[in-house]
Amino acid sequence: MALVMLLLIVAVATAAAVPAELPRLEQSPKADGSLTILAVGDWGRHGEFNQSRVATQMGIVGEKMDVDFIISTGDNFYSDGLTGVDDKAFEDSFTGIYTAKSLHKPWYTVLGNHDYRGDALAQISPVLKKVDSRWICMKSFVVNAEIADFFFVDTTPFVVKYWTDPKNSTYDWRGVAPRDTYIANLLKEMEAALMRSTAPWKIVVGHHTIRTAGKHGDTQELVQLLLPMLKVLHIQLVRPA
Repeated sequence: MALVMLLLIVAVATAAAVPAELPRLEQSPKADGSLTILAVGDWGRHGEFNQSRVATQMGIVGEKMDVDFIISTGDNFYSDGLTGVDDKAFEDSFTGIYTAKSLHKPWYTVLGNHDYRGDALAQISPVLKKVDSRWICMKSFVVNAEIADFFFVDTTPFVVKYWTDPKNSTYDWRGVAPRDTYIANLLKEMEAALMRSTAPWKIVVGHHTIRTAGKHGDTQELVQLLLPMLKVLHIQLVRPA
């Protein structure tokens, strides 16, 4: 009995030491191996604030470039995300706006801080993909496109002020809290995925900037927790919103 219990403890400890794998999706490049993408963020405004005009230009450019997919870097629905999977904002800000044929490609999407102010789980629900098959949204995941691997990182939980000083907002931390455990596991999973990657290009996508000259400034939590890993692993490109 003692031997069986010892083996069981060793097995459990070993399993716990192996980080879970991030979801991995496959995206085929063009026949010549090349890849063309569009990236957009902070867009979900019911067509207002020039969203519709930008969508029109995206459609024109997408046709000329023959884009393979679109990346959305979050803040998909202003100003407080979706209220649920049946929220009309999904149609008013996405399906009914990005109507060009060239934009009917996969939309690989992460959440921004405004998305967490609503029903964050609604955006990652498979129900929305049934509403619009382009919609592919998860908290953190990997897209393998042969010439490049894209690593999508859920950056919002890193930012301490959203937890400690949310002001008048309520953040949907279901599946995230406690913060420290979530971030520790995510960093382990991301590091493991980056180290396994054999793609010539490794591109990290997230909502928040790490370094920026913009008005929001650097995201210090990402500077401290994520940037050192990216430097060690020689990541070529980080794409924030």
